[in-house]
Amino acid sequence: MKVLVIDIGGTNIKVASTDTRVPIKIPSGPTLTAKQMVDDVLAATKGWHYDCISIGYPGPVNHEAPKAEPHNLGGGWIDFDYEKALGKPYRFINDAAMQALGGYKGGRMLFLGTGTGLGAAMIFDGIVIPLELAHLPYKKGRTYEEYIGLAGLELRGKKRWRKSVLDIAERLRLAMVCDYVLLGGGNAKLMKELPEGIMLGANSNAIEGGLKVWKKPISDQFKIVKRVPRKGRKNG
Repeated sequence: MKVLVIDIGGTNIKVASTDTRVPIKIPSGPTLTAKQMVDDVLAATKGWHYDCISIGYPGPVNHEAPKAEPHNLGGGWIDFDYEKALGKPYRFINDAAMQALGGYKGGRMLFLGTGTGLGAAMIFDGIVIPLELAHLPYKKGRTYEEYIGLAGLELRGKKRWRKSVLDIAERLRLAMVCDYVLLGGGNAKLMKELPEGIMLGANSNAIEGGLKVWKKPISDQFKIVKRVPRKGRKNG
């Protein structure tokens, strides 16, 4: 089975496949809609041969569609008719979870994706758990994303940004009881010396994770936890 992998980011969409492992980049940005994403990807991959599609999305999802609109893109993602537009079997996965899946080396791992925003996921003894940590408070009334997302990098400079990345990674590693942290995203390459327990992910991780989504049976390799919407949770 040949897979088309779409990794949706706040700056670029990266697209690759089983046959084309080096991704092509398509500009995204704060006005990007679901329709524009599909149109751009289909145009860029015209002539590619694939049987199914993995979509890494910057937000909470189920396999069929996003569950919330993205913070760093345009609107219209929840109600878009992906089945009609794509014309192939497809699965959504949180973009951080997809990168985590591609870089997982066993044990209990926390993934942090430092790009336009901040993505997070955990793989806990083979169970993939998408996380939403970016907008939780960190310091001085600001969130984790405001410190180590792109805005924090541009505002505070590389030296202070690197220090915050290491501090946040270690705090969250301890809080999540993880063995190690995998750093990914477009800005992870700016990190220099990394302490024990924190490692840099490969650029290919998102693509490898997208390919793994369709391996059968997926339950033999990984179990992906779906978050229950708040209104559906029960007390106790």
